Amino acid sequence: AAMYSGAAAGPPRRDFISVTLGPETVGLGGYNNSKAWRRRSCWRKWKQLSRLQRSVILFLFAFLAVCGVISYTSMGEAWKSITNKSLDDQRTEQAIPRLKLANPAVLPAPQKADANHGDYPELSLQKPPKLPHVRRGPPNLQIKAPQRDTKLKTRHDTMRAVEELVEVDKVEKTEKSVISWRGAVIEPDQSTEPPSNKIMEPEKPSSVEAEDQKEPVPINERQLAVIEAFRHAWKGYKDFAWGHDELKPLSKSYSEWFGLGLTLIDALDTMWILGLKEEFEEARKWVANDLVFDKNVDVNLFESTIRILGGLLSTYHLSGDSLFLEKAKDIGNRLMPAFKTPSKIPYSDVNIGRGTAHPPRWTSDSTVAEVTSIQLEFRELSRLTGDEKFQKAVDEVMKHVHTLSGKNDGLVPMFINTNSGQFTHLGVYTLGARADSYYEYLLKQWIQGGKKENELLEDYMRAIEGVKKHLLQRSEPKKLTFVGELAHGHFSAKMDHLVCFLPGTLALGAHNGLPADHMKLAETLIETCYQMYAQVETGLSPEIVHFNLHAQKGHKDVEIKPADRHNLLRPETVESLFYMYRFTGDKKYQDWGWEILQNFNRYTRVPTGGYTSINNVQNPSNPEPRDKMESFFLGETLKYMFLLFSDDIDLINLDKYVFNTEAHPLPIWVPA
Repeated sequence: AAMYSGAAAGPPRRDFISVTLGPETVGLGGYNNSKAWRRRSCWRKWKQLSRLQRSVILFLFAFLAVCGVISYTSMGEAWKSITNKSLDDQRTEQAIPRLKLANPAVLPAPQKADANHGDYPELSLQKPPKLPHVRRGPPNLQIKAPQRDTKLKTRHDTMRAVEELVEVDKVEKTEKSVISWRGAVIEPDQSTEPPSNKIMEPEKPSSVEAEDQKEPVPINERQLAVIEAFRHAWKGYKDFAWGHDELKPLSKSYSEWFGLGLTLIDALDTMWILGLKEEFEEARKWVANDLVFDKNVDVNLFESTIRILGGLLSTYHLSGDSLFLEKAKDIGNRLMPAFKTPSKIPYSDVNIGRGTAHPPRWTSDSTVAEVTSIQLEFRELSRLTGDEKFQKAVDEVMKHVHTLSGKNDGLVPMFINTNSGQFTHLGVYTLGARADSYYEYLLKQWIQGGKKENELLEDYMRAIEGVKKHLLQRSEPKKLTFVGELAHGHFSAKMDHLVCFLPGTLALGAHNGLPADHMKLAETLIETCYQMYAQVETGLSPEIVHFNLHAQKGHKDVEIKPADRHNLLRPETVESLFYMYRFTGDKKYQDWGWEILQNFNRYTRVPTGGYTSINNVQNPSNPEPRDKMESFFLGETLKYMFLLFSDDIDLINLDKYVFNTEAHPLPIWVPA
């Protein structure tokens, strides 16, 4: 050790420094850089610092640590945002092609009413006037026609996939890995891709090379007669009921249901298809300026969906006018409170101003047809807006109904409880009122989604087999095949006119690859539906008929009860005639439709404008007009008439569009 003493006045003061000399220090072993040595050295230096110096250093370290944590957090959020954006972009790029429309184009704008064929004279009830060939208002869709060989190949593949889908296997499957039918195995459910979270812009008409352009198909005399009938009906509506729900043509007034211009909205796409530009533009102005959904009114979920939402979506697709999509989004959002139930089965009524929903006052049940026939519209609204809530709500309903007990070989009861989610009033099965469009929408959703949702196909196929097993009978004396009803094991020979949707639906399924016997059944049923007109004195069908199961002298196949002999200008038979003619080319279906149009003109046409429902189809001298023109006469009946008389398969091509139950065409989704 060494000692140093400093000289200073006063008592002596001694400071000591202890130095340890080892071999490493004096050069005997070199510099030692071991961790232990460095740790001891740093600790000695730290102890040599004053308390203030150590406090300052500790504070600086703490400050730097806090800054580091803050920086890491902000950078992490930024990185997460960038990553999510990248993933969203990838999903969007993948999802949009998969949900590409089968028809990316819109129908060109209709020609002015007098551009080609001028004003139409009053329709002759027996025979239309001889007119020169005129090109129809809306030209052909500006898209390439599908290749015939490709279409045949697709149909062949579909037929192989569902060949002999005739009977359900009797063994219940404990796992839903496959849908097994006799002679075929359908792959597990491949539900349609979820809607993109990016709002899709209206698609513009695609350009087509000259050689792919088709010559417009001339309008024929029967189509001109439909146009004249529409204009006559529209005149009454415009003069006496403009902006209101329905025309009362005899009293030259109107009736209100929801106060939302039902007839006008229902007729928008009909005017576009018929080429009535001036009428369409006038109606569009009303929609833009006067159609307001923010009002304290209860509306029926089903009726407002198929008529208003469906009509707006269809018109948007045909015209490309975003006004109709904006209105569709508005009403769609206002209908969503109906799904706020314990079971997710929607209430029947919604107040679109208050945002509340409720069942009917007398029951907590909804009808099965109503809750399962809103899917096409809400699914399409999700696809267009990118908002999944619409499709999610209606898909949950279908998945729930798929799992329910209480069915009879695929046939469903008419009522379902919104609290329990279970079928009620069990044991009664019909394809008429309160159940009809459930079966229609099973097939049409499957087609809309690109034929991927096999649960829908399974339920449809089971149901058709249930119809064959339980509801089909033949009448006397003409042995007409008809669809009756089953109530607690007892068969009733009652058939609603509403059931006449079935031949067209069966034909549509067969066109999309389902078994050929579906088309055979369609052919026999459409004959029956025609006879429901032909065997009646006015040539117009009643609302309900009963068929004779036993031959009786002097009796026809069709019997009509006094309470059932009214006609509401319904479209179902004309709808099925359209499908049958489109798929078979058999002119008799056009002739049958022409007879029906002539009889509408004879017995329901009101001279001052409009058409009226009648109370008695059995009394040609006094059919007892009811003074009401239903909105579906313009939205469905006359539209299907016009399409039935057309020989242009591209005028609403059924490989590109699927009609909702109110005759509003919506595009089919197909993979890219």
